[in-house]
Amino acid sequence: MAHETTSTPANATNAANGGRRARIIALVQSRGAIGMLVAVALIAGLVFPDFLHFSNLADIVSNSAFLGLVAVGQSLVIILGGFDLSVGSMVGLGTVLSAYAAPYGWGAALLAPVAAGFVIGLVNGLLIARAKMAPFIVTLAALLGLKGFALVLASQDLLIANPGFFAHIANGAIFGISNLIWVLAVVYGLGAVLLNHTRFGAAIFAIGGNEEAARMLGVRVERVKVLAYGLSGALAGLSGALLASHLDSGLAAAGTGYELQSIAAAVIGGVLLTGGVGTMAGPLAGVLLLGVIDNVINQVGTLSPYYQNLASGAFLLAAVIVQTVLTGRRHGVARATPGSGKPRGGASKGEAKGAAG
Repeated sequence: MAHETTSTPANATNAANGGRRARIIALVQSRGAIGMLVAVALIAGLVFPDFLHFSNLADIVSNSAFLGLVAVGQSLVIILGGFDLSVGSMVGLGTVLSAYAAPYGWGAALLAPVAAGFVIGLVNGLLIARAKMAPFIVTLAALLGLKGFALVLASQDLLIANPGFFAHIANGAIFGISNLIWVLAVVYGLGAVLLNHTRFGAAIFAIGGNEEAARMLGVRVERVKVLAYGLSGALAGLSGALLASHLDSGLAAAGTGYELQSIAAAVIGGVLLTGGVGTMAGPLAGVLLLGVIDNVINQVGTLSPYYQNLASGAFLLAAVIVQTVLTGRRHGVARATPGSGKPRGGASKGEAKGAAG
């Protein structure tokens, strides 16, 4: 004889409590970096009177813009379930390509690195998605190859003669706010829209949550992966172009370490290395947190810049531990609460299936 499960007030209360706990955990997981950033900034403001001045805060954001652009593409790839180690070398190559293209106008100097980064990212994506090669191997090879290529192109630093308007792109301001801050805000805004309000974003979450399930829902997994890596390369190229504009030169060594720093910023910002979970606001907070740490170390004056790496590593380790604990509790609450299951990235099955189009 079949038995039917009867809904009782106790069951309804337990389900409501479970859903509330799951929402709180998800909120802490995705917004914890923002709270951490505010707390660290307030503490720094109490210790250093000049820290909270508008000019200092603006300097932190504008100096973080180059890494911030790289972190957008890196976050997309990590949510997808991969990572991109080539972005740092692409930044360096981007500055060199800008220097070579600058004599042909500011448009060429700006677009050449972006186009090159997009093509290189597409190649990485094709090798990963179509040839089924490991992201670590593909992007590590690209890191080494691009670094070598940049060094060959620029046997010495390339000074951009008479950069004109190209230099103004990174060093100018609109309404008293650095152009770099405007670019960073626009890119993160577009990244948030892409991730949360498009079929492509829903597909990224679906693939990162469960690639085989996404494939069964009709998501074109290979196409999405290739495009995600292409966007990551393009944003690294854009970062390189803006850095060349800022420095008036092409530096093959520019961007060194950005691959690891961008991963650190994404993880600190709540993007899970296992894929399927993440936002754009979190990585932005992670990037700014690293910028605040750097600024505080500079204000102390007596500390070596190497302390920044120590502090960044400590924050990263703490973030990974917290994320692991929160993820375990989130899954525990989901198992204990009937009907609470949902794709880990927040995309519904309908949205993921729509991503096949």
